[in-house]
Amino acid sequence: MGKVTGFLEFDRQEQKYQLAGDRVRHFREFTLALDDGDLKKQAARCMDCGIPFCHGPTGCPVHNQIPDWNDLVYQSDWEEASRNLHSTNNFPEFTGRICPAPCEEACTLNLENQPVTIKTIEQAIADKAWANGWVVPEPPAVKTGRSVAVVGAGPAGLAAAQQLARVGHDVHVYEREPKAGGLLRYGIPDFKMEKHGIDRRVAQMEAEGVTFHYGVNVGVDRPLADLRAAHDAVLVSGGAETPRDPQLPGQDLAGVHYAMPFLVQQNRRLGGEQSWQGETIHAAGKHVVVIGGGDTASDCVGTSFRQGALSVTQLDIRMKPPEREDKLTVWPYWPTKMRTSSSQAEGAEREFQSATLRMEGRKGRVTGVVCARVDERRQPIPGTEFVLPADLVFIALGFASPLSAGLLSEARFDLDRRGNVLATDADYRTSQEGVYAAGDMRRGQSLVVWAIREGRQAARAIDEALMGASVLPR
Repeated sequence: MGKVTGFLEFDRQEQKYQLAGDRVRHFREFTLALDDGDLKKQAARCMDCGIPFCHGPTGCPVHNQIPDWNDLVYQSDWEEASRNLHSTNNFPEFTGRICPAPCEEACTLNLENQPVTIKTIEQAIADKAWANGWVVPEPPAVKTGRSVAVVGAGPAGLAAAQQLARVGHDVHVYEREPKAGGLLRYGIPDFKMEKHGIDRRVAQMEAEGVTFHYGVNVGVDRPLADLRAAHDAVLVSGGAETPRDPQLPGQDLAGVHYAMPFLVQQNRRLGGEQSWQGETIHAAGKHVVVIGGGDTASDCVGTSFRQGALSVTQLDIRMKPPEREDKLTVWPYWPTKMRTSSSQAEGAEREFQSATLRMEGRKGRVTGVVCARVDERRQPIPGTEFVLPADLVFIALGFASPLSAGLLSEARFDLDRRGNVLATDADYRTSQEGVYAAGDMRRGQSLVVWAIREGRQAARAIDEALMGASVLPR
């Protein structure tokens, strides 16, 4: 905990943002960090909860010891706070930026709508650790002589690779793209998380003995059987990349795209990768419509504004949620309530209770999106149709499963009913001997913090299988 009476003395204070008119002119991060004095006050607000729900299963999937490092920040022991934070989370600078913070929703002070600023403090600890040189490679003292292949360099694969390397295994990461990070690098916009943070983690892991093989699409360029023959164990952590298909009339018109190619192209531009498949997608001078109400849709909104869109409208089939949830009904779980992202606050029009019926076009190119209001069962209400002019439409309805082509079809894993690789969170073993699965490829579309947890747990399962026991935390 922090100060005994801190929650009575200090109000919640959040990070501020650059003004919208300034931040839409660039793709850099735009949060304005709190100074150490303010962060100490925010950490002091942490209560001596009988049951700290923030780091239980409802709050933090990686079980960050939040009250402990809040107290350390309050005591100005930032280095020990960093050690504590890194003991449960390999990449707190990632989660401190892009995790939606279920820990704050589970905070006891959230019963009064004033939770501790856990996410802000986490990011501050991680950033201060890097700035002060406290994050260093941790190579193993002894090598085990065992070799593990990790397929996919997203957060699950990176977390697993780092854990396995630190206990002495020879770890090789096979990544389809030219750089590591998965959707952290290619899906998350730079204005939410700049990519130099990934690069320095990769450098740390290489110094710990991890070998990265880029441009290798396992299941296409190289069969899984080769990795199984060359290594003692294989972990597949390729993510869930198949977008949900609404099968709308007119979806094949030019100018209608899934969200991810748009976001990936912009991230490749900023990363100096100027090549991609398909047409160039750019929002400059266009009226943009985004179908979907989640984080990916919001990322499309912010990216469109920065590219110079004339207007951006976001369609959400849900009823407009309440400003405040019923705490005694929902807490400490993630509530449905009105949330406005920084991208939406930059000028997006939001249409709730709106279903997309079809796309209209002229000469093969989209010109509008035909919508209708929906009832409580999300069925279109006759007579409520309206048309939004559109030069560019993004479908951002989430992801259904891993890609079926390539690794899944080549390896013939047993799949669950949703098309994910079948494996339990007890041992992460797939139907193929010696092959494990973790992250979105196993559990389906989820949060980066869940991917890190799965990578860490899968690493322990692999270590136990290879060595008979493991010192890695579960």
